[in-house]
Order: sequence, then structure tokens, then C-alpha cells
Amino acid sequence: MNQAADQPRIVALGGGHGLAATLAAARQLTSQLTAIVTVADDGGSSGLIRRDHDVLPPGDLRMALAALAGTTPAHHDMETLLQHRFSGRSSLAGHPVGNLLLTGLIEVFGGDTVRALDTVGELIGAVGRVLPMSTIPLEITAWVDVLDDRQRLEHKLIRGQVAVATTSARVRSVQLEPDGPPACPPAVAAIDDADIVVLGPGSWFTSVLPHLLVPDLMTALERTSAHVVVVLNLEPQAGETEGFSPQEHLSVLRAHAPRLPVNTVLADASRVVDRRGLLSAVQALRTAGGSEPRLVLRPVAMSQDGDQHDARLLAVALDHVITCIRSTEEQPAWP
Repeated sequence: MNQAADQPRIVALGGGHGLAATLAAARQLTSQLTAIVTVADDGGSSGLIRRDHDVLPPGDLRMALAALAGTTPAHHDMETLLQHRFSGRSSLAGHPVGNLLLTGLIEVFGGDTVRALDTVGELIGAVGRVLPMSTIPLEITAWVDVLDDRQRLEHKLIRGQVAVATTSARVRSVQLEPDGPPACPPAVAAIDDADIVVLGPGSWFTSVLPHLLVPDLMTALERTSAHVVVVLNLEPQAGETEGFSPQEHLSVLRAHAPRLPVNTVLADASRVVDRRGLLSAVQALRTAGGSEPRLVLRPVAMSQDGDQHDARLLAVALDHVITCIRSTEEQPAWP
């Protein structure tokens, strides 16, 4: 897909390393690429910045920009600068330059995060665009199962992205505060215009599901004519999804977004133990009036026992999905 006319418009939703992997893969297939990034991080540099400056946490936004950086030496240098963390013991220690640059531009532009992201995107020659999922910083809360002093199961509410990501309790559901937050309008427009929407991989409760709890984003996903692809994680995440099978990830997805139209679930064949059970979970994602979702098993892991996706293999797998879509007469062709 070298010609612009053959390139699908791909929108990827997520955050952190999972979204970066998707972007590194998708940029090999199209330059019409939009990342919609979670804005609930409350740890490390991002947490300090959002508390001190009342701006969106910049860390996941910075990582998405870096994943889309151009390939010229100048763009590579800018990407390196964005990701560089200050060392030492000063007040800047631990802060990536990109976090400070984005925060400074947001203040210069009067709180306009989208303009700040577009400006940095131009500086690094970004292949595509990075947008926040909401216009305000969000807090993730979760209901988890814990044992009381008498070893009886009870439900407990925990707060914050870091707390949810590292909990030793079993997470049952997540919510956002404030409830029903505003979506970033260009993010909604990107979903409306998309040919392919990719959800995952990534931290399931803190990077993937939060997008589905922003009402205008969820409404856009419900009405989209795009082909929706869910990319499953290679391994359960310690703490957040400890012990979860691939089908449990899908069951949680359906519980949080029962009307999400899923067309394809992509998983690594070597990591699926119960193929029949996963296929049943995929089929259970079918929505009223929608077509039956397909399970696609392809090699996408960087290593046999690692938890990172290989960008090249993931690109091949996504290209396979796109080829299948184009060969199906019922699917509308994109420009």
C-alpha cells in the first residue's frame, strides 16, 4: 500500500507501550493514522505535571508522538530529545523533555492541547496525528474483589491509574471521574472518518477500556462504518489482569461496552491455549444487527515468551485483516 489512494484511514485507541506498538505497526501501512490517547495517568512525571499545572498528563501523548516520528536524522534527533529523561537529583530529574515541552506549549497556547500536539508532531515529522481522548484530565476508579479479615469476599473501590494497574486484587470494573467526561472533538471526527479502528493491545483496565467510558467516543464507535479490530495482549498483566485468559479479556470488554461493534479479534496463535473457548468469546461480541466477529490468529509476538508485540509482524497481521476486508464485497472500499 504505497499509493496514498490505497491507504486506509486507521484510528488507534489506547495508551502507553501497547498503543506505541500499534502505531509502529500501522504506520507501515498508512500515513492516514490517528492515535487517540488515554489521559488518566497519575504516576511519575505525568502525575506531577498534571497536579502542578492542571493540564492533561503528557506521558502517553509523548510516547504516541515518538512512535510516529519521521525517519530523517533531524526527526530522529527530535524523537530522542522527546524521550530523554533528565538525570541527577534536581527538580527536573526523571522528567522526559517531551513532557515539559508539551506542557509548555499547552500553556503558551492557552490550554489548547491539540494545537500543542500538532506543533510537536510537525517538529518530529509525525506520520499521522496524536489526539487526547478527552479535553480534561481524568481519574480511573475500579471495583476490586478483596478478602476481609474473615476471608470473606468483598468489593472495594480503589482510585488512580497507578493503584488500579498495580493492585493485587482482582479488578471487576473501571469507571472514570468525572463521570461522562467530554471527548476531544477531533478524536470523535477521526472515528467518524475512519476505515479501520484498532483497540488494544495495552493495559486492559487503564489504557484500553477507558476510551469506551467517554460517551461521545463510545457513540462514535457505535455508529462508525469502520472495521473495528481488537488486538489481544500476549500475556495477562501482573496486577491489573493477573490470571486472565484471552476470553476473559473479551468478556470484560463486552461488560463495559455491550454495544461496541467488533468485527475482528486478533491474537497470537502461539499464546492461545483454548481456541474453542476464545472463538466462543469472540462470537459472543456480536451486536444486534451486526455481522459475526472473526477471530484471526497470526504470529505477532516479539519473542516466544515475551509480552511485547513485534511491530513488523503486527503490521503483517493488520495488513492481512485489511486484505480480507477489501476482498469481501459487502465491505465498502475506502478512497
